[in-house]
Amino acid sequence: MATASVTFKSREDHRKQLELEEARKAGLAPAEVDEDGNEINPHIPQYMSSAPWYLNAEKPSLKHQRKWKSDPNYTKSWYDRGAKLFQANKYRKGACENCGAMTHDKKSCMERPRNVGAKWTNVNIAPDEKVESFELDYDGKRDRWNGYDPSTYTRVIADYEAREEARKKYLKEQQLKKLEEKDTEKDDENVGSEDDEEDGLRIDEAKVDESAQMDFAKVEKRVRTTGGGSTGTVRNLRIREDTAKYLLNLDVNSAYYDPKTRSMREDPLPDADPNDKFYVGDNQNRLSGQALEFKQLNIHAWEAFEKGQDIHMQAAPSQAELLYKSFKVKKEMLKSEHKDKIMEKYGNAASEDTIPRELLLGQSEREIEYDRTGRIIKGQDVSLPKSKYEEDVFINNHTTVWGSWWKDHQWGYKCCKQTIKNSYCTGLAGIEAAEASADLMKANMARKEAAEDEPVQHEEKRLATWGTDVPQDLVLDPKKLAESLKKEKGRRNEERDEKKRKYNVHFDDQVTVEDMEAYRMTKIHHDDPMRAFLK
Repeated sequence: MATASVTFKSREDHRKQLELEEARKAGLAPAEVDEDGNEINPHIPQYMSSAPWYLNAEKPSLKHQRKWKSDPNYTKSWYDRGAKLFQANKYRKGACENCGAMTHDKKSCMERPRNVGAKWTNVNIAPDEKVESFELDYDGKRDRWNGYDPSTYTRVIADYEAREEARKKYLKEQQLKKLEEKDTEKDDENVGSEDDEEDGLRIDEAKVDESAQMDFAKVEKRVRTTGGGSTGTVRNLRIREDTAKYLLNLDVNSAYYDPKTRSMREDPLPDADPNDKFYVGDNQNRLSGQALEFKQLNIHAWEAFEKGQDIHMQAAPSQAELLYKSFKVKKEMLKSEHKDKIMEKYGNAASEDTIPRELLLGQSEREIEYDRTGRIIKGQDVSLPKSKYEEDVFINNHTTVWGSWWKDHQWGYKCCKQTIKNSYCTGLAGIEAAEASADLMKANMARKEAAEDEPVQHEEKRLATWGTDVPQDLVLDPKKLAESLKKEKGRRNEERDEKKRKYNVHFDDQVTVEDMEAYRMTKIHHDDPMRAFLK
């Protein structure tokens, strides 16, 4: 009950008020009316219908539940995009220096920058834009569809409808063209046959508008859209003459039919003739065709992911399919290799090749009887091989086997006395060469030991002035040697005293034998104990 304010009531008045409210809820009494003449729902709880005390409501009303603080300046209008106000003929002070409009400056100008702005040319002054400002509320600022005109979407719908109409028209023309070609071909073969009449009927039926065909299969359906809804045509593709799958077998213990998904996985008639059945259960579709391949692809992706490969069927389906194809190729190759190995080892009984004689004679039907200790009671024992290696097999021209000769803790061949396995046999010539090399080695060892016992005599070599061997015919000229000694002393004096060094110094790179002898004679060795007296 909507009350103006909380006032004190007696017990009798309170009881009458409760009875009146119950009668209004039951529909026996008329509903309460607010100040605008609108009926108030009696089922509204009191904490919602009672107005606050500070509103001082004299009559019952629900205005306090509505938005009473409304902004008179609020509007739902939007910017007039692209609107222009005034276009001047010459530049105005304070306008944009680029285009000449007064509503923005040069920094905010959206036109192409001119080589010479409108401020200096007074030509092509741009009109002023219409600048508007709206006071939007909280929801208006965050409404992403604010200012959108729904009528503009009709152009998109018209475009799609035109495309669909053109596609239908093209398909209809192609269908008529094919039927007319068949009609002309059959006219050439049989004129006036019944087939021609049927083709004519087909052509006439194809010429009929699609909206006039199969009216019984149309269903008018109301489709809700953003613009308020539209009526569309939905075709029912199920043929009504077919028997529903849940009516094929009415036995309670037959295949289960799920009404929610409309699926029946098992065969409802498993004992019927397969040629007479048109439905064998939904599992038939899951276990045949591409569905089975897709199932195997998913299983391969799961197993590969569990083994550590970065593969996901939903995230990268192309990658998963390529990996599955490569896996199948490798699997087939391994199968073929395994098959070839088995056939190579055990043979192929289905082949036309003759069986080797060793295999034919390797088996016998002889019966041999043994006692508990393993001794033969009846029959002949089979000879067991004594070694796993082939015996008496000579390789590389050898006449004996490896291990037939032993010397100095090494095995070898007795025929050529070689200790290298798988070597080629050299015969007696190899033995003689080995003995000769052994004798030569012994002689060299004896010569070396004798040389170590004798003292080493070093020959005294006479070296030349520049460090090489002195030839026997070397003759030094005393005069030239004296001049070389004088020059060398003068050079050393110049090195000691920089003042004696002349400006024009001529270097002579022609070194004679006397010069080298003079240099050697005047050279001071640092390890010479008399070097101080030579200075």
